[in-house]
Amino acid sequence: MSEVNVTLPDGSVLNFPAGTTVKEVAFDIGPRLGKASVAGVINGDKVDLDYPIKDDVDLEIITIDSEEGLEIYRHSIAHIMAQAVKRVFGKDDVELAIGPAIDDGFYYDFDLDENLSDNDIEKIEEEMNKIIKDDLEFKRIELSKEEAIEKMKEMEEDYKVEMLEEFKDDKMTFYRQGDFVDLCRGPHLPSTGKVKAFKLLNVAGAYWRGDENNKMLQRIYGTAFPKKSELEEHLHRLEEAKKRDHRKLGKELDLFSLQEEGPGFPFFHPKGMVIWNQLENFWKEEHSKRGYQQIKTPIILNQQLWKQSGHWDHYQENMYFTEIDEDDYAVKPMNCPGSVLVYKNQMHSYRDFPIRMGELGLVHRHERSGTLHGLMRVRSFTQDDAHIFMLPSQIKDELTEVIDLIDYFYNVFGFKYHVELSTKPEKAMGSDELWEEATDALKDAIVANDLDYTINEGDGAFYGPKIDFHLEDCLGRTWQCGTIQLDFQMPERFDLTYVGEDGEEHRPVMIHRVVFGSLERFIGILIEHFGGAFPNWLAPIQTEIIPITDDHLDYAYEVKEELAEAGIRVEVDARQEKVGYKIRQAQVQQIPYMLIVGDNEVEAKTVSVRERREGDLGEDKVNDFKEKILKEIENKS
Repeated sequence: MSEVNVTLPDGSVLNFPAGTTVKEVAFDIGPRLGKASVAGVINGDKVDLDYPIKDDVDLEIITIDSEEGLEIYRHSIAHIMAQAVKRVFGKDDVELAIGPAIDDGFYYDFDLDENLSDNDIEKIEEEMNKIIKDDLEFKRIELSKEEAIEKMKEMEEDYKVEMLEEFKDDKMTFYRQGDFVDLCRGPHLPSTGKVKAFKLLNVAGAYWRGDENNKMLQRIYGTAFPKKSELEEHLHRLEEAKKRDHRKLGKELDLFSLQEEGPGFPFFHPKGMVIWNQLENFWKEEHSKRGYQQIKTPIILNQQLWKQSGHWDHYQENMYFTEIDEDDYAVKPMNCPGSVLVYKNQMHSYRDFPIRMGELGLVHRHERSGTLHGLMRVRSFTQDDAHIFMLPSQIKDELTEVIDLIDYFYNVFGFKYHVELSTKPEKAMGSDELWEEATDALKDAIVANDLDYTINEGDGAFYGPKIDFHLEDCLGRTWQCGTIQLDFQMPERFDLTYVGEDGEEHRPVMIHRVVFGSLERFIGILIEHFGGAFPNWLAPIQTEIIPITDDHLDYAYEVKEELAEAGIRVEVDARQEKVGYKIRQAQVQQIPYMLIVGDNEVEAKTVSVRERREGDLGEDKVNDFKEKILKEIENKS
C-alpha cells in the first residue's frame, strides 16, 4: 500500500497509508486532539474529518475551541434546526432559504405559511434534541450543477434553485443527515450527536436576500456552545442585555423616543438632552485644548459636489436627494466635502499646518427599515467629525495625536478597546500606490503607539484605509465607534493646494476622524453599558432632595438653591407620598444621590445622604456634600 506525507503547521512531516482520514491523523497525533477535532484544512481548503488523504498534503486540524471550529459546530446545528422545522411542519409546507453561522450562534430563513410562535420554538427544539440523540451522520454528496438544480426542483426548493443557477462552479455539494438534504459547501460535524448545548432564541422577519422588494421570510435565531456551562453563561449575558436594552431604558428614564412619524429619526427629550449636552461640551473642551477649530457646514449641498467627492459613484444608494430652483441637491451623508470647501475658501501656506477642523455635523443616510434599531442604527445622526489638513511630513505625528485623543476619551468612560486596520475595498478611488502609502502610514502609527491590531481586508472607506476602534462594554460586547481615515484622494479630486517653502503649490494630506462615531449611537451604548446608572457628571438629575413631610419643604428648597447655584442638577420631590416610595422611585430613575431632610436635618442644617447603590451614607453638612459631588463631577469619576 502506498504512503502519503502529511505536513503539519509546525513543519513536521508524518507518513500514513494512502486513504487515511483527517480524523485518523488527528487521533494519531494525540487522543486529546482527536476528540477536539471537527474538520481539517487540506492545502488551504476546509474538509470533513472523514476526508481520505490520497496524496502528499499540508494539513491543519480544526478544533472545536477555535473560531473556525465553532463556526462549523454552529452551522451544523443550523442544518439540524432546518431538519426539525421540516419534520414539525411537513416537508412540503416549508421551503428553505439560507442558514449560516453568525457571532454567538446561527439562524435559518424559512418560507412557510404559519406564523411561528414561542410554542412552535419549543416543538422545534424538542425535535432537534431527537435528531441529536439519533446521532445521524453528516454525509457529503457531490453533484453536477445540472443534477443539483434538478434535485432541488424535485424537492420544490425554489430558493435553492435560484442560488444554484447563479453559481459558476460545475460541481455542487450537499449534506445529508438521515432523511434531510441541504445544499451546503461544508464542512460539518461528523454527526448530529456531537452537539452538546444549544438554545433557540427568537423569530424575526427577514426579506429574501435582504431586499425589501422580495418576499418576507421567517428567521429563527439560535445560539450554541460546545459546553453547557458556556451556553448558560451566554444566556445570562443575553438576559442582562435585555434589562439594559437602551430602547427600554430610554423610555423608562424619559431620555428619547422613536415616533411613527419619523422612523429612524430619534426624538431627544429634556433628560436625554442633558446627556447630549454634557458629551458635546466635553468634546468641545477637549478639542479646543488640542488645537481644533470648530466649523459648521450646510446639510444640503449641490449634487455636483457629491459627484466631485466620489459619493455619487460610491455612496448614492445611501443618500437623500431634493430639487431647489430646478437644480439637483443632496442631503449630506458625510461632512467631509463641506470641510474641503471651507479649506478651499482661502490660500494656505505650509506654515498654517496642521489645520484641524472639528464639526458636530448632522448627516442623513438612507437605511432600510428592517435594519433600524433604536439609537444604534438610525437615518439621521450627529457625527463628531474632524478633518485635519497637513503636510506629508506631519502624517505620523497627527495620527499619534488622534490615537492619543481617542484613547483619552474611552478611558474617561471606562471602555477597553481593540483596533482594526481596514484596507482597500473592491470599489475604491485612486491608485494602488497611493493606497499602499496610506495603509503603510496607518500601520506604522499603530505599531508606533504599541497597539494590538487585526487586519480587516477590504473594509476601508472608498477614499482611503482606516483604523477602526472597537470598544468593549460591561457585557463584553464590542461596538465600532472611533475611526481614523487617511485620505490622499479627496485633496486630489478637489485640487487642494498650499504654498510650500519653495514658493510652489503642493498637495496636502487629509485625515478624517471621529471619536464617539455618532452622538446618538454613543448615547445608546452608554445607556446599555451603565444600565441607565450614568456617572454623576452625565446623570440628567444628579441629586434628588426628599422632604419627609410638607413641613420640611422650605428647607428642601433652600438646599436645592445652594446646590443649583454651584451648578449641580438637583430636584425636590414635593409629592405627598411616603419617603420609602420616593426613594424607590429615585432609585428606579437611577439618580446618583438622594438627600433626605426631616426635623433633625432642618435643625442641624444637614442632609441625610443615600447613594443609589450603597444606600445610606449617613448625615452630612450641605457644604461638605456639595464639595464632594462637585469633585466627582469635575473628575468625571
